[in-house]
Amino acid sequence: MKFNSPYDIVKHLMMTEKSALLKEQNKYAFRVAVKATKLEVAAAIEEIYGVKVKSVNVLNFMGKLKRAGRSPIPGRRASWKKAVVTLAEGSIDLA
Repeated sequence: MKFNSPYDIVKHLMMTEKSALLKEQNKYAFRVAVKATKLEVAAAIEEIYGVKVKSVNVLNFMGKLKRAGRSPIPGRRASWKKAVVTLAEGSIDLA
């Protein structure tokens, strides 16, 4: 899929307890576009933050089933993708 800018690929930096622990290993978690590939994520991170990316791991999350009001028919929240990016040694701190 063709993205217009790197900001279309990277939604935001995720700040959770688990990502705070990953930060010690020079890894950062980002919420990214569902259709984005590892190469596109790496290029977007390098362009936005000006750092060198060593590797990218992606995780796909299926949206949860949720009821809306009293309706017995469940709906579904949106599916999303998380990317855990490992920075090369000597790169600056993102957060």
